[in-house]
Amino acid sequence: MNAALAILTRELRLALRSRMDWLLPLLFFVMVVLLFGLGARPNDPVLAGFAPSILWVGALLSMLLTLDRLFRADYEDGTLEQLCLAEAPLALTVGAKLTAHWLLTGLPLVLLAAPLAVALQLPVAGLPALVWGLALGTPVLSFVGGFAAALTVALPRAGLLLPLLVLPLLAPVLIFGAGAVRAALGGLDAAAPLYFLAAVLVLCLTLVPWAAAAALRNAFE
Repeated sequence: MNAALAILTRELRLALRSRMDWLLPLLFFVMVVLLFGLGARPNDPVLAGFAPSILWVGALLSMLLTLDRLFRADYEDGTLEQLCLAEAPLALTVGAKLTAHWLLTGLPLVLLAAPLAVALQLPVAGLPALVWGLALGTPVLSFVGGFAAALTVALPRAGLLLPLLVLPLLAPVLIFGAGAVRAALGGLDAAAPLYFLAAVLVLCLTLVPWAAAAALRNAFE
């Protein structure tokens, strides 16, 4: 656990040194949402119906921007080799790195979602389902995207391949996340889609660090 905390602290300190790398997804998210709002007619009620999908797609695309750099810098400067040879389990180290990725990208997106949803005229009844859905879904985006980044870390121009690997895997998260908001807006119980997202998150927390660690060891060897 001390090793995991050390890796988490290291990632956060490195993020402070290159702030623009982590501010870029937030700016991209805001720009995508606002451009949809500007492209619609003023006070168009149709925009509120598309708001859950717009916010979820914007969050997904924003988090894709930083996935290519998740392990590549460690692979190029030799840090990945040291992590593979360290006494601490590599899966624990990978889990700490993926958690840091969510804290730097996913959590700010969750906090920005409610104000942007209001800007898209989303009714207040849908805000809790939106925030809870993103809080459960964005860690899944980080972990699944981290696994894809580990698979392609040794490949040249892997940034072009990552979206093709990640987007199909994350389609169920997008469907159930936006579906929870639509259910809340329709007066239905949004618990079932949120429970599905919670189950997927638990599955990712359990399996993805080990799978990503195996992929990184394969790239190192």
